[in-house]
Amino acid sequence: MPIISLIVPLYNAAPYIGRCLNSICNQTYPNLQVIVVNDGSTDESEAICKEWTAKDPRIELYSQPNKGQAAARNKGLDHAKGDYIAFVDADDYLEQDYLEQHLLAFEQRAKSKEQRPSTSYIQSGYMRVDKNGNVLKRCLPKTRYQLISPCMRLYRRDWLEEHQIRFPEGMIYEDVVFSIDLWASGAKSKTIPYMGYRYLYNPKSTTSTRKKEAEKRLYQTLWDRYNKANGRMKIIILYTLARLKVHFLKV
Repeated sequence: MPIISLIVPLYNAAPYIGRCLNSICNQTYPNLQVIVVNDGSTDESEAICKEWTAKDPRIELYSQPNKGQAAARNKGLDHAKGDYIAFVDADDYLEQDYLEQHLLAFEQRAKSKEQRPSTSYIQSGYMRVDKNGNVLKRCLPKTRYQLISPCMRLYRRDWLEEHQIRFPEGMIYEDVVFSIDLWASGAKSKTIPYMGYRYLYNPKSTTSTRKKEAEKRLYQTLWDRYNKANGRMKIIILYTLARLKVHFLKV
């Protein structure tokens, strides 16, 4: 059985990390490496994770001084041993068959008789929920470029390593740059009609509050990518910039 490495960046998520880990440990697909990277939490997050490592040997806990979510995810990538990689945020959680559904899509793609390039990642939709689990929004992406979060995907680890796709450290909204670099690598994807990722709406998160200096840095980083891109990627980056501006105006 292939191994799936799940990477969970953790920072002050004590109210949620137990639910997140419970949803991971109870997946119908069991061959997992669960990597939790504590990014300098000052609440009870680390203590809760230590309790979970005692209960489930598949969980590995690493700690570092606070360096940001990008650095935490990269540290997770450094320790990943799986054939596939998935990212889960500490305040989110998964349906029990989340990993099984994504892995099945990979296997079905491999058995296809059509002459297509091998799939680099599988993506799916999500449900945005409140703290009580009530569904606020359902989203199933219509194109590979609609979702810019690294979550809701299952990646081939060899593809990420071959193309040196990492998260840019020291900035907010690093998710966007990660996805742009993924698409620029020529990654092939398949979207499955499934919404097993539960994304917690947090009005205090970086995606729900405006940080104008961080926005400026993100725009500059994307323009730098644009100036180095080919024709297709230029269009994708312009599309992403337009969507980001609409998003930030709504925040």
